Amino acid sequence: MTSTMKRYRRRVIAYLLSCGVAGGLAICGAHAQTFPDRPLRIIVPFAAGGPNDVAARLVAEALRPHLGQSVVVENRGGAGGLIGTEAVAGAAPDGYTLLFGTIGPLVLSPSANASRYDPAKDFTPIGQVYRSAQVFSANPALGKKTVPEFLSYARDNPGKATIGTAGIGTLPHLTTELLKRDAAVNVTHVPYRGTNAALADLIGGQIDAIFGEVSVMAPNVQSGKAVALAITSPERSRLLPSVPTMSEVGIPALTIESWGGLLAPARVPADVLIHLEQALQKALREPSFRNAAEKQGWGQVTGSRKEFAELLASETTKWSPIVRSPGFQLN
Repeated sequence: MTSTMKRYRRRVIAYLLSCGVAGGLAICGAHAQTFPDRPLRIIVPFAAGGPNDVAARLVAEALRPHLGQSVVVENRGGAGGLIGTEAVAGAAPDGYTLLFGTIGPLVLSPSANASRYDPAKDFTPIGQVYRSAQVFSANPALGKKTVPEFLSYARDNPGKATIGTAGIGTLPHLTTELLKRDAAVNVTHVPYRGTNAALADLIGGQIDAIFGEVSVMAPNVQSGKAVALAITSPERSRLLPSVPTMSEVGIPALTIESWGGLLAPARVPADVLIHLEQALQKALREPSFRNAAEKQGWGQVTGSRKEFAELLASETTKWSPIVRSPGFQLN
C-alpha cells in the first residue's frame, strides 16, 4: 500500500469515527440518559427476504433486550441500495433510525460517483454484523458443473451467457464484472431487486448463472435446483464443503466476502453511539444469534465501531481503483 493510500485510509477512518461526535457533545449526556425511549428502526436498502434483510431481522431481535425497546426493520429497496441508504443519510441524527449498510451503497456506488451522499461524512459506523461468501452457481439445465466448463461455454458464445445478481452496484455485480475482466469472457449481467428474485429466474431457467450468498444458495444446491461451481471465500464453506474456492479454480482475484453492519446518520450524540455499540456487541454474543449465524455460514465479527470503520476504509481503498479503472462498468 502506498503512503498516499495509507493517508487516505487514515482520513476515512478518522471521518467515520468523528462524525457522530461533531455537534453532539453538548447534548449527548442528557440524550443518552433517556435513550432509547421509543422503538428504533433499521432501514434495509434492499428487498425483503434477501441475505441482508435476514441479517437485519436477526440482529434486530437480538438487540431488543439490550435496548429495552423494539427494533423494527423497514425495507426500502431500489437502485442497488442507494434509495434506502440516502434516506438514512438525511434522517434525524438521534439514533432512532439506523442503516443496515453493505459494500454496494457504501463503497462501490460512491466510488463510481453514483451516489448523492458521502459515506465518510454522512454516516457513523456502529459495528459489523456479519461477513459471508458468495457461491457462483449455474442452472442444472445448462450442463456445466465447473468454472472452466462455464467459461468455455461463455467464450464459445460471446454475450449469450447470462449472470444474475442482486442489483446494479452490489457486490455480486462487482464480482461479475471482475469475472468478465479477469477471465476475459463476454457475459451479460442481469440485475434484479435482490438475490431471491435472481435465484427464482435461475431455477426457472431464465438466466444461466448467479452470484448469491452461501446461506441462500446452499439449500438450492443441496436440493439440486442449482449447481455450485465455486465459492468466493478464502476457504471452503462448512455449508458446502465439496465446493472449491475461486482460488482453487484459478481465479484468486474473486476471493471476495460480502458483509453488512449498522450505521447511524452523522452527528448522532457520542453517548448514544456508545450505547448502540455496546448493545450490538451484546446482541452478537446472544446464543440465539450465534446459532442463526452458524446456520447462515457467517464468519464471526466483534461489532465494534473501530473495526467496522477500519473495514469500511480498507474496502474503499481496495475497490475504488478497480471501480474507477478504464473499461470497468458499474451501471
